[in-house]
Amino acid sequence: MEKRRLGKTGLEVTVLGFGGAEVGFQKAEQATVTLLLNSALDAGLNLIDTAECYGASEELIGNAVAGRRDDFYLFSKCGHASGFDLPDWDPKMLEQSIDRSLQRLQTDHIDLMQLHTCSEEKLRQGDVIAVLQKARDAGKIRFMGYSGDSKTALYAVQCGAFDTLQTSVSIADQECIDLTLPEAVKHDIGVIAKRPIANAAWRTGSKPDNSYVHTYWDRLQELDYAFLHGDLDESIATALRFTLSSPGVHTAIVGTANPDRWRSNAELARRGPLPAEAYAAIRARWHAIARPDWIGQA
Repeated sequence: MEKRRLGKTGLEVTVLGFGGAEVGFQKAEQATVTLLLNSALDAGLNLIDTAECYGASEELIGNAVAGRRDDFYLFSKCGHASGFDLPDWDPKMLEQSIDRSLQRLQTDHIDLMQLHTCSEEKLRQGDVIAVLQKARDAGKIRFMGYSGDSKTALYAVQCGAFDTLQTSVSIADQECIDLTLPEAVKHDIGVIAKRPIANAAWRTGSKPDNSYVHTYWDRLQELDYAFLHGDLDESIATALRFTLSSPGVHTAIVGTANPDRWRSNAELARRGPLPAEAYAAIRARWHAIARPDWIGQA
C-alpha cells in the first residue's frame, strides 16, 4: 500500500489508516477486533487511530495488537472526561487520561496524541497544549496533533504548536480544502482525513437512522453527484479516492468492525488518486452548491 510522509513528523504512513471509533461504539467482540487488525497489519496497513472516548476501543486495540507494536504507528486523542470526575480539558484530567491510554493500549508510548475537538479559546489559553508538551518531553508521546474542523483547525495549524491536523475531508465536507489544507501544506503539517467517505450516507438510498450522518445525507441530496446513482462500490471508491486526491492529505482514517470491509477499502485505496478531471468536477459542483454554513463537521 502507498505510503506518504506525514508532514514534519517524518512518519511514513499508509494512505489508509484504521479508525477505532466503530469497534468501540459498536461494542465489537475482542475476537473480531483481533482478526480485523491483524489481517490489516498483515496486508500492509501501518496506522491505527483511536481515542479515549471511543468506548472500549483502546482496550480492544491493545489486547489485539500490543504484541506487534513495532509494526504500526499508534495515534490516540484526549480531552473528554470519560470516566473521570474532572471536567473536559482540565489539565490534570488530560495528564491522567494520557496515562490511562498508555495502560489501555499496553504500550510505553503513543506516536501521536491529538487534542480532540478542543475549542479555539482553550487552545489560546495554552494549558492544554502544555500538557501535551510535558507528555512529549517525558517520552509518553512522540508528536502532538489537533483533531477538529473549521476556523479552530485553521488556528491550530497556524499557531505552530502542532505536528498534525486530523480534519473532515470528503465529497460532502470540503471547507477545509479551501480554508485549512493550503495552510497545512505551507506549514508542513501532516493531515489525517477523518470521515473520508462521508459515512457513505447515501448507501441505502434513504435517510439513515443515525443522526450523526444526517448533515452529510442532506448535503448530498443537494449536491446530487451523478456517481452516487451508480454502482455502490464504485461510488464509495470515488468518494475515498477524492479525499486521498485532495492536496495536503496524507492518510485517510476509515473505521469499520467488519474485516471484509477493511479488505475492500484497501483495494479501493490501491487504485490511486482520481483522474484530475473527475476531481475537478466534484470540486466545481461543491463550489456551485455549497452554502456558507456548510462548515466542517466533527
